[in-house]
Amino acid sequence: MAKQEKTCTTPKKTVICISGLAGTGKSTLSKKLAKKYRLRYYSGGDVLKELAKQEGYDVSVQGWWESPQGLKFLNERVNDPKFDKEVDDKLLEYAQQGNVLLDSWTMPWLLEAGFKIWLEASFERRAARVAVRDGMTAAQAVEVLKEKEARTKAIYKALYGFVLGEDFKPFDFVLDTDNLSAEEVFVVLCRVIDTVVISVPGV
Repeated sequence: MAKQEKTCTTPKKTVICISGLAGTGKSTLSKKLAKKYRLRYYSGGDVLKELAKQEGYDVSVQGWWESPQGLKFLNERVNDPKFDKEVDDKLLEYAQQGNVLLDSWTMPWLLEAGFKIWLEASFERRAARVAVRDGMTAAQAVEVLKEKEARTKAIYKALYGFVLGEDFKPFDFVLDTDNLSAEEVFVVLCRVIDTVVISVPGV
C-alpha cells in the first residue's frame, strides 16, 4: 500500500518571505514551497516585469533582468522610485490577506509580521549559476551581476535605508546554499517551515 503523503495545515494568516540575490535559486524554490504548503505565490520581480512590459519593454527573454533591456529598466527605476513603490504597495496588500509566500527583496524590511528567510551564496557561485542559466560566459555574468546589484542596492538604500545582501536583521533564518543542491535547500527549508511555521500532523 502506498504511503500517504502528510498534508500541511497552514494557519490562515501565514506569511512567508523569501529573499536572496540572483543565482541563489530563490524564485524556483519559492514556487515549489508555495505549492507544497498551498500558499498563494507572489513575486516582486514578476510585478516589476509587468510594469516594464507596460512601459514597452520585451520581458520574454530568458534571464531578462540580466539582459541589456533589464538593465535599462533598472536604470529607469534608479531615476524614478514609482515602480518599486507600486510593487511594494501591492505586495503589502497581499501580505495583509495572509496565506501567501512572497518572493521579494523588500518585504522582509517592510513587513512586521511573517517568517523571513534569506538564501545566501558567494558571488562566485551565484555568477556561475547565472552564466549557466542565461547562456553567457562566466566573465559576462560577473560584469552583469556587479552592475545589476550595485544599482539595485542603490534603489533600496535610497528608498528604505537598508543595504540588500548585507543587512540580515529582519531575517528569522539565513541559509548558506553554496554547497547545497536545490533539492537539499528545499528539504532544509521544509523542515524549518514544518517546525516553526506550519503544523504538520504526526511530526
